[in-house]
Amino acid sequence: MATPETEGLHPEARGLDARALPEIAALMLSSQQAALASVAGALDQIARGAELMAEAIRSGGSLVYAAAGSSGLMALADAAELEATFGLPADRIALHMAGGIPQGAHMPGATEDDAQAALVPASGVQPGDAVIAISASGTTPYPLSFLREARARGARTIAIANNPGTPMLEEAEVAILLATPPEVVSGSTRLGAGTAQKATLNMMSTLMGIALGHVYDGMMVNLRADNAKLVGRATGMIARIADVSEARAAACLEAARGEVKPAVLLAAGASAEKVPALLATHQGNLRAALARIAEET
Repeated sequence: MATPETEGLHPEARGLDARALPEIAALMLSSQQAALASVAGALDQIARGAELMAEAIRSGGSLVYAAAGSSGLMALADAAELEATFGLPADRIALHMAGGIPQGAHMPGATEDDAQAALVPASGVQPGDAVIAISASGTTPYPLSFLREARARGARTIAIANNPGTPMLEEAEVAILLATPPEVVSGSTRLGAGTAQKATLNMMSTLMGIALGHVYDGMMVNLRADNAKLVGRATGMIARIADVSEARAAACLEAARGEVKPAVLLAAGASAEKVPALLATHQGNLRAALARIAEET
């Protein structure tokens, strides 16, 4: 059996441990850049994955991440940011990681081989949910078993892997191959493969947020301003989008209880009574709601 690319030896790693650290650092940087470049070959699939995620949220479903090891940490970094970035309800975002989410620095390795353990959380997946399974090898038993069970239960499935022709990619509805080169430290997929995975997850979930109408001109308009930093950011967004003063923006933000989209519509001239219906009619799309206000004035 051929050695998977993620387990191969980097062609420039011979004598690595005998080199000066700045020289090794330069090699590692170039390897990271090569890994990141692999994402360019998967843009269509990343966009399709984002569409499935957006469809799940629109239909009342959930986003469910399944992974192990370093890939699980990449999934955690993405999943944990979605509520704050795009205002998605936390109870509609789930992460299932082999062995559970680490509470300290110890992360057991054997749990990734427990395919049976994945069946318990996977049994809670519903039709219409979007499952994102991540594995550098594309063969890791835990996320592979989770993906198979989720698919059998009617969920939409997305797989991210770094080796071609692997079961996870072959069995997912959307297969995202990140063909990263061998690691500078062989098999340490927290390096190049992890970099490519993190970039892909960030892009896919951000594209989802854009598709859901939670981004306006590059601004996160579905956040809830619940601390001083976010109040300042939200006030600036409202003033810019609605073309009003900071004072007017701040007053509208307070009236909207920290929610940016309603505050923008208030600042643009909508009455408090009409704001909920405007957003509901346009599925939360701020640009479309603002266009309706402009038509009516």
